[in-house]
Amino acid sequence: MKRPPPPLNQIRSFECAARHLSFTRAAEELGYTQAAVSTHIRGLEKYVGRPLFIRHARSLELTEIGEAFLPTLRQALAQIDTATDAIVTSSRDQSVILACPISLAENWVPGVLAGFRAQHPEIEVLVHGTIWNLAADEIADVVISIHRADEVPEGHGWLWDEKLLLLADPETAAEMTRPEDLLDRPKIVLSGRQEYWRLMGDALGLPRFEIEPVLKTNSSNVSLEFAARGLGVAVSLYSLSEIYLRRGLLAEPFGLRPQSPWSYYISARPGRKTGAARELFDHIRSAARTMPGITG
Repeated sequence: MKRPPPPLNQIRSFECAARHLSFTRAAEELGYTQAAVSTHIRGLEKYVGRPLFIRHARSLELTEIGEAFLPTLRQALAQIDTATDAIVTSSRDQSVILACPISLAENWVPGVLAGFRAQHPEIEVLVHGTIWNLAADEIADVVISIHRADEVPEGHGWLWDEKLLLLADPETAAEMTRPEDLLDRPKIVLSGRQEYWRLMGDALGLPRFEIEPVLKTNSSNVSLEFAARGLGVAVSLYSLSEIYLRRGLLAEPFGLRPQSPWSYYISARPGRKTGAARELFDHIRSAARTMPGITG
């Protein structure tokens, strides 16, 4: 069972203290006492199990793990602040906030919104690209999220039957004529989705297939860009890869498409399903049913 995320006040205190390299100045900016900021940061350090600051007598210094942690937290806080501002300033009757993973927002959603805008030019749509699913639920009217089939939250409706694709730049793909040709190729691995490679290996008849990645990333789109640049072979979802195939940037060496245990789901926040949100929700469901190449 997953641990709950750390409290937001701990994250904000850490970001502010890291920016000023001072607990006192962070307390002044956030309206806390210096002791409260110190307590927040100790709590966050306990949560991650590592110190985030080196505490000198009159100064602070970020540890290596603190330096690595900071950019992702800043990006997440910026997303929350931007989305919150949008909620405060937008007209709820003629606007809708859609939250979905950044990868899907870049690859599949634009085509869907083109059709939606043609039908409903009066509705303002704010697309909130998410990194963490949990950040979307509090700010969005309509949420698209990705889940493993055995971990789907209640109230989330399945959108389509997702497939896995083995992908390489066209030149590399043309050189691969049998599954064994994959063994000595550099691999691109998506963090948290290592099972993609295991499933693809099984489909290719390589059950003892060992993954030795040359590149690893937490972004599906980054993995696809790496593959398109000839940096290795990737396994990705059809819904994210289709545009790369259509543009000739990537190719499938063997054409096998095993079932993915991860798929996209849609939900609407209770009490926030305005007329605009209902229109977008229904449009997305309809677009999902017509997606080529996979069953919706």
